[in-house]
Amino acid sequence: MPNGVRMRDGRWLAIDEWGDPDGTPVVVLHGTPGCRSGGVPQDLVAARPGVRFIAYDRPGYGDSDRGPGRRVAHAARDVAAVADALKLGRFAVLGRSGGAPHALACAALLPNRVRRTAAMMSLAPPDAKGLRWFDGMAESNVEEFALALTDPLDFAERISARAASIRKDPAQLLVSIRDGLTDSDRRIIAQPAISEMLLRTFREALRSSAYGWIDDDLALLSNWGFDPASITRPVLLWHGAQDTFSPVGHFEWLAERIPRVRPVLNPEAGHFSALEALPDVLDWLAPRAAG
Repeated sequence: MPNGVRMRDGRWLAIDEWGDPDGTPVVVLHGTPGCRSGGVPQDLVAARPGVRFIAYDRPGYGDSDRGPGRRVAHAARDVAAVADALKLGRFAVLGRSGGAPHALACAALLPNRVRRTAAMMSLAPPDAKGLRWFDGMAESNVEEFALALTDPLDFAERISARAASIRKDPAQLLVSIRDGLTDSDRRIIAQPAISEMLLRTFREALRSSAYGWIDDDLALLSNWGFDPASITRPVLLWHGAQDTFSPVGHFEWLAERIPRVRPVLNPEAGHFSALEALPDVLDWLAPRAAG
C-alpha cells in the first residue's frame, strides 16, 4: 500500500489503512482539527474484520501538503485520487464533525463511486437559507468562526498560536472548548482509550503547522462548491441533539434537503457521542461486514 499519493498539482496527500484488505472499503474523513489516525478507535477496527478502513490527512494536516484556498468540494477530488491509488472501485464514506461536510461533498460529486455516506455531527453550509447558523453554538466556536469571517489574518495568527500550544500539550484543545462539552461528552473523553486517541490525533494533526485547521475553518465558512440537495446516493445523517459545536438546527436543515437521507437524532447525545454511535453507523455503511 502506498503511504501517500502525489496529486496532479504536485501536492502530497498522506494516506493509511487498517483492517481487512479484502473487506468493504470505507474512506474515513477526520474532524477539525484532525488527521488520518484519529477517525476510528482501534478497538472498533479490530471488531469489524470485514471492513477496510482508509484515511488521509486533509491538506495542511499531518504529512499532507497544504492546499491554499481549498473548498469543501475539493475533498471529492482528493478522495478520488486516494481511491485510484489504492485501486478501489466503489466505496463508502464516513465523515465526523469537520469531516462530515467533506463526506457529503463526496456523496454529491462522486455518485458513480460512492455507495453510501455517513455524515455525523455535520455543520450546514454557511449560506443555508432559513438557518440561523450560530444559534445554539458554543461560544468558543462562535468566536473562532466569527473571527475567521471578520478578520482572517488575525484568525490565522490566533489559530497558529493555539496550535503551537497544543503541540506542547494536546489537552489544551479540550480545555479551550470546555464551554461546549456536555456531561456525556465529558464522560466519553474521560475514557483512557478515547482520551489517548484524541490527544495523539491533535498532536499529529498540528505537528508541522496550523494550516489544515485554518483552511478547514475557511472552507466550512465559504461556499462549499456543491448543493446538498443534489446528492443522489444514500446518506445516513447522525446527530446528537445536545451538540453545541454543530447545533441541531444544522442537522434539521440538512435532513430536510438531502433526498435519500436517513436522519438519526439521539436526544441525549452531545458532540463526542458520535464515537459511541460508530458501531451502528458502520453496520449501515458496510452491512455485509456487520456482526
